Amino acid sequence: MKLTILGCYAATPRTFTNPTSQVLDIQNHMFLIDCGEGTQVQLRKYRIKFSRINHIFISHLHGDHFFGLPGLISTFRLLGREKELHIYGPKGIKEAITLFLKLGDSWTNYPLIFHELEEKGQHLLFEDDKISVQTIPLDHRVYTNGFLFQEKEAPRTLNVEAAKSFGIDKSQFNNIKKGMDGLDKNGNTVPNKKLTFDPDPPKSYAFCSDTVYRETVVPFIKDVDVLYHESTFLDSESHLCEKTKHSTAKQAAQIAKLAHAKQLILGHYSTRYKSIELFGKEAMEVFQNVELADDGKTFQF
Repeated sequence: MKLTILGCYAATPRTFTNPTSQVLDIQNHMFLIDCGEGTQVQLRKYRIKFSRINHIFISHLHGDHFFGLPGLISTFRLLGREKELHIYGPKGIKEAITLFLKLGDSWTNYPLIFHELEEKGQHLLFEDDKISVQTIPLDHRVYTNGFLFQEKEAPRTLNVEAAKSFGIDKSQFNNIKKGMDGLDKNGNTVPNKKLTFDPDPPKSYAFCSDTVYRETVVPFIKDVDVLYHESTFLDSESHLCEKTKHSTAKQAAQIAKLAHAKQLILGHYSTRYKSIELFGKEAMEVFQNVELADDGKTFQF
């Protein structure tokens, strides 16, 4: 599981920072999460293949989280895309994007499929045999979701040396890979666990976009491996949180602590502060395992 931060600053883009967008590379899927201005430039800068992006998740319809989407969709067309593109986002996103395409007479030559969201609570958005993606209900000034990406437990893999030591014939290997027990040369049953390797524990990643501090989010992200949580303000500006519906670094750390997250990544910093290191310092007063997102930074889990 690899996370690439394309942008992680709040509000307006600057020459040296970008609004929210990130790519999660997990189980042969490359998911784009939010798409602020400049996203496609950042994708090129960090050499991420456009063609691998088939699913885009938009947390809410504030400009710093989706204004890069019309341009990216148009670029896909110019690049000759043929594969369908799935976009998951709040109700209204289809109207917003198709208006751009209509006025510019630039309809896509590939299937553009919108999955509009308006339900509260947690809902399954995507699932295959390796991964699932669910919404995380958040509390912001407009309807907003985070997203929970969860790997499924991988199948056990054959331990060839163990099989040989028990005298297991090769003709049984395929069945053992499917979970069946083996038979040794004397016809005795050998449990599958003795003939296979334990799979790596499945990983999970929670993206919590813009939200005010609400402990109601905790059950949806309980025991998550990695939590990305917005931290727009420092504690000195906590009085702005209820008005703007944002969180502080300390509040993000408190959510991570309550959820028993293994790791916290902070992002969505207000550009009023001189250094993002201040966010990490405050968060670590509450929760120790803190990382700071920054444009172009990658995390390997």
